[in-house]
Amino acid sequence: MVLRGWLHRRRVLKSATFLVVRDRTGLAQAVAVGPHAAGLPDLTEETVVEVAGTATANPQAPGGVEVTSPTVTVLSSRAAAPPFDLYRPSVSAALPTVLDHAPVALRHPLLRAPHAIAAASTAGFRAVLDAAGFTEIHTPKIVASATESGANVFGVDWFGSRAFLAQSPQFFKQAMVGVFERVYETGPVFRAEPHDTARHLAQYTSLDAELGFVADHRDVMAVVREVLAGMAAAVAERAGAECALLGVDLPRVPEEIPHVHFADAQELLAAHTGEDPRGEPDLAPAHERWLSQWAVREHGSEFLFVTGYPMAKRPFYTHPEPGREAYSNSFDLLFRGLELVTGGQRLHRYEDYVAALAARGEAAEPYAGYLAAFRHGMPPHGGFALGLERWTARLVGAENVRSATLFPRDLHRLTP
Repeated sequence: MVLRGWLHRRRVLKSATFLVVRDRTGLAQAVAVGPHAAGLPDLTEETVVEVAGTATANPQAPGGVEVTSPTVTVLSSRAAAPPFDLYRPSVSAALPTVLDHAPVALRHPLLRAPHAIAAASTAGFRAVLDAAGFTEIHTPKIVASATESGANVFGVDWFGSRAFLAQSPQFFKQAMVGVFERVYETGPVFRAEPHDTARHLAQYTSLDAELGFVADHRDVMAVVREVLAGMAAAVAERAGAECALLGVDLPRVPEEIPHVHFADAQELLAAHTGEDPRGEPDLAPAHERWLSQWAVREHGSEFLFVTGYPMAKRPFYTHPEPGREAYSNSFDLLFRGLELVTGGQRLHRYEDYVAALAARGEAAEPYAGYLAAFRHGMPPHGGFALGLERWTARLVGAENVRSATLFPRDLHRLTP
């Protein structure tokens, strides 16, 4: 039997030396006695080793098997001490220490696990959409104009010209509906919003999808439901050990996720919370938490769609609600008290875009490249975007979204 990995733990006793080796699959133990233990006391934890020996049953060893009579070969230089003990079952370091030393700190099984869950989630997202006939696309992250929301973009120097980091693939994925009909993308997006909270990042991973020939936003919501069910199933299948390690309670995705119109949600909040948010264009975080609790009580669901957000709060490309022009055919999905998904039906006629921009006092010229596709026939369409880090943080019960982010980028952090 041969093990290759990191020396997770070394214990030297009078009669034997125990080595616990860690690799991508978990932990395994080797025990050396007599001449096989020579030189082992000089090894340091996190040194990369190869351990070859005889596989011997031992119910007390990790996995029920240990390596006996081992020959140990050091595959790296002697490892320096990590910032905190990685072999301990709990993490003693505070979040800033973990983030400062992420390449080493994330080796701890508890800190590694959320990222394995995120990877499984992304695989589930792809699998559902692949099966539904979507095409995966990859769009530019550097764009020429800050037209989606000019105050919240990062400017960059593009060979002497002004350019910007993309806030989303929105314009590109809409254009690609005219090519592939159904598209999705997983990739980074950038928001230059000076938030310093436990739920915001300046760069995060967005899981985006856009589909053509929809009747309205409810067709998009149906796809969101299938995606969520597929992501949860993929986590259970591919990251079951990590879920068990963290005590993750995977959600049950109902066959139909309950929904409430924004106006009705405001009435509920006014009637039951002692506050009156009516007239506000958006939900406060406390209101998202209350509505999530309401969905659990009334519908037994940890998911809740809030539909019909005011047009004043939605981008210009959002389709208005027929008969209630102040509201939109859009939605947010709340999960365990937090907004997780935003989506809706888009405008698809060129003249509607020109009119929508004029109504907001904006000229069409800055959007000329974007609007060009709509001159050539675009089907009714809609889409959504899901924040991977928020999803993962909710699953694992992290108090801070940075705990579900490999290398967070925020108001104060640009390294490592």
